[in-house]
Amino acid sequence: MKQSAQPARRIVLVNPNTDEAMTRMMVAIAQEAATTGVHVEGVTALFGAPLITKPAALARARDAVLSIPKGTFDGAKGVLVSAFGDPGANELRSCLSVPVVGLAEASMCAAADLGRFSIATTTPGLAQAIRQKAAEIGVAEELVSVRTTQEDPATLMRDGKAVLQALESIIKEAIARDDICSVIIGGGPLGLAARDLVQRIDIPVLEPIPIAIRSLIENRTLWR
Repeated sequence: MKQSAQPARRIVLVNPNTDEAMTRMMVAIAQEAATTGVHVEGVTALFGAPLITKPAALARARDAVLSIPKGTFDGAKGVLVSAFGDPGANELRSCLSVPVVGLAEASMCAAADLGRFSIATTTPGLAQAIRQKAAEIGVAEELVSVRTTQEDPATLMRDGKAVLQALESIIKEAIARDDICSVIIGGGPLGLAARDLVQRIDIPVLEPIPIAIRSLIENRTLWR
């Protein structure tokens, strides 16, 4: 008698930005990185900013994440907060019984394991918040630099080619000046750019979404 297939383990990817297309893009990247038997489901913040670029928007995103009805997570085996500031991740971790990871924490820990690292991002307004996050999770010494593009983030993000060129430029600057072992592409919305940059840079380029989803999958709680 043929055995019935086991139901897929469900991971909820929370996009703290309000852009639905961005959610679909990040879910696709996470699903591709996931193993067989894992289903990634996207949830988009109902209020806040379409692109988080300032500390005030990051704080607002935290409120949006925490306003998501807790029933949304019923039956999930893990939660991924898919913005680089990890807004609301700590609070969700304290009130849910499943693993919760954020992009910044997962990727910074992975980078620190390799040694000195830099973060390349398109949001100069969040550079200090990124450094504070590194200190919070205990990798401030390994984080050598936060390199940021100078163009308006929202304008830059409308042109995928320009995003790649701008990020590649600041990464090469980090390699030349900072004596780093790896670089993180800092931002969920930069998921596609991160994938392309892996092929263009000579040191390890860390992609936060695949790293975060794999960290959840490697947690044994997912398979109970």
